[in-house]
Amino acid sequence: MTTSAGTLRQIPFSIWMLGCVSLLMDVSSEIIHSLLPVFMVTTLGASAMAVGLIEGAAEATALIVKVFSGALSDYLGKRKALAVLGYALGALSKPLFAIAPGVGAVLTARLTDRIGKGIRGAPRDALVADIAPQHIRGAAFGLRQALDTVGAFLGPLIAIGLMFLWKNDFRSVFWVAVIPGVLCVAVLILGVQEPEAHQGAERVNPIQRANLASLSPAYWGVVAVGAVFTLARFSEAFLVLRAQQAGLPLFLAPLVFVVMNIVYSVSAYPFGKLADRHSHAKLLVWGIVVLTGADLVLATGLHWVVALCGVALWGLHMGMTQGLLATMVADTAPPELRGTAYGVFNLASGLAMLIASALAGWLWDSIGAAFTFYGGAMFCGAAIVLILLIGRRTS
Repeated sequence: MTTSAGTLRQIPFSIWMLGCVSLLMDVSSEIIHSLLPVFMVTTLGASAMAVGLIEGAAEATALIVKVFSGALSDYLGKRKALAVLGYALGALSKPLFAIAPGVGAVLTARLTDRIGKGIRGAPRDALVADIAPQHIRGAAFGLRQALDTVGAFLGPLIAIGLMFLWKNDFRSVFWVAVIPGVLCVAVLILGVQEPEAHQGAERVNPIQRANLASLSPAYWGVVAVGAVFTLARFSEAFLVLRAQQAGLPLFLAPLVFVVMNIVYSVSAYPFGKLADRHSHAKLLVWGIVVLTGADLVLATGLHWVVALCGVALWGLHMGMTQGLLATMVADTAPPELRGTAYGVFNLASGLAMLIASALAGWLWDSIGAAFTFYGGAMFCGAAIVLILLIGRRTS
């Protein structure tokens, strides 16, 4: 306990503020996202395939945009300005959900929101890596992720309360999400100090062929593992649909995100600390094993309580792996190309996310919901094999 408290005291103030920024934006986003799948299906009449395509396109857009924002942050030597732009765009997108008359408008709102996420994501992660001392980098990423995830379960809790009070009035609940989105931008502007080392540096094109070629084989191994892993991690919208299919009442739909993100939040920081002392490959394999268990429980669960057990395992795997993957990128990429490295990593993951969510929706509509999760379990096995092959090749 003393060691843990000492580590927390060493984490710079700006990283705590970045965590608060993430917390507020996740409150804003998850108020909407925890309700959006059932809103599309029950109010707008969308199919599971349409939900998968919208969610896959949205998340893929966010990850692909990170390529350019990360490279631009390396070129400019300034991360914070891009992060402010991305968070502001995310905040401005929130009213679009409340006024959306159909699926096309929801797609526009989701893409706008995720473009903002894409703009801010790689510069923010690179900023964490720039600010955090190397010996506590895993803990710093874990802390930011933990605070992010606190927002990710507070948002759905707020959504549950408002849906109950306002008798399933989706659009009124969506308007409330605007408030924490605006607060998030204010905290980022006022509370985060960018290191001066990234100001006034010589500008080079980070995505020219020579620079990309200088990235190590270890880094490209992380990119490959991340892409295959993302194929197994389709959109969480399908978790909401699965729980509702198993009998979860409509106003309790956000409970899926509450359960997932409570487990995610509690586990992210401890596993971030473990990443500073133990083999990244072994920790990642164990995280994928947990995801496999989540898929199998969700595939076989016919009651919403059982489905929530699978959701809890899903949250545990995220706590075990998301900060870990960010740390692995930071450890295998040179500091001057760190933003670009996060961007390329997220490009590969974004394309995989689009494929995974579209495939999940097709399986759901064509064969059945259970096969969506069986397919995810198969990709988990492929990711474990790839990690073992890469580890054997580099050992």
